[in-house]
Amino acid sequence: MPATSLCQDEACPPYSLMDDYSEGAHPQILEALLRTNSTQQVSYGNDEYSNEARHLIREKIDCADDEAEIFFVPSGTSANLISIASCLRPYEAVITLDSGHIACKEAGAIEATGHKLILVPPVDGKMTPANLQKAFQQNQFYPHMAKPRLLYISNASETGTVYTKRELSNLSAMCKQLKLLLLMDGARIGTALCSKKNDMTLRDIFDLTDIFWIGGTKAGALLGEAIVVKKELAEGFVFHLKQHGALLAKGRIIGVQFMELFRNDLFFTLATHANSMAEKISANFECLGYSLVADTATNQVFVTLPSTLVRRLEDRFRFYTWEHLDDGRMVIRIVTSWATDELQVDKFNAWVEQWTVVGK
Repeated sequence: MPATSLCQDEACPPYSLMDDYSEGAHPQILEALLRTNSTQQVSYGNDEYSNEARHLIREKIDCADDEAEIFFVPSGTSANLISIASCLRPYEAVITLDSGHIACKEAGAIEATGHKLILVPPVDGKMTPANLQKAFQQNQFYPHMAKPRLLYISNASETGTVYTKRELSNLSAMCKQLKLLLLMDGARIGTALCSKKNDMTLRDIFDLTDIFWIGGTKAGALLGEAIVVKKELAEGFVFHLKQHGALLAKGRIIGVQFMELFRNDLFFTLATHANSMAEKISANFECLGYSLVADTATNQVFVTLPSTLVRRLEDRFRFYTWEHLDDGRMVIRIVTSWATDELQVDKFNAWVEQWTVVGK
């Protein structure tokens, strides 16, 4: 991992554990962009680098060219919006967890396309077949209610948990029974696949979903996501890209990055590093007796801390305050990344330990 600046001065800006996109891009990706910069290429994602990236991704999925189409878009919101808009009629609705990214982190982007969101409470951050079936049955008063047509999930979940193959298989079977499409948001699919709790391959995910996408923005790329669409749903998809402003003239910029991420498994190496840094932070919290709000399966740590400890940590580190509890304690979210410096993690853990001892 590239070393970050290790400022020992008290005036040094706090080190960020806020998200997994505070840094720019992995040096290999920047080198690839520079190396290919002067070549002339066909525009709008039809360049040789984008095509090579598609080939490499299909190899990792273990699928043939005629099984899936792959489209590159600049952001996660555009990936979700376009995937949903491409396969729903105006009166059709999306079933999603109330913590889902499309429900609370995308400024109503899906609703802006005219599609209702049917909200469901999560169980360990995930959708269950029972909750899915209940939501479906509660929205059957046609034509007075929007018709459920698609289930949206994310892996890893919004609290960093991961779906097992059995869990996804059960959801997939339920979707088929209810005639629902299944979309998986893969903003952090790399950390999900590299989790010690994961038992799925990309091929499993391809077989059990209708559309899923592979996040590059949170995996060491400058920007970009790769949407994998089953062939039967791919017709006309490119028109949705164009209408939503996601068909980039210089599509090569995303293609080069995914080519580099999947050429020699850099994508998985970086995700494994992010997970290991989170595991190190999580283990320290547990050792000191703090309660984790969610199991640390990927690169997100959710922990309940005294507000005094949170305030002290904020002087030296940046992280997200997830919730203020009635008893004065706080739930914080810590996110590690492909570039998280292990020395900074050690410093964070040392400060937590020191102030825990002082506070007792």
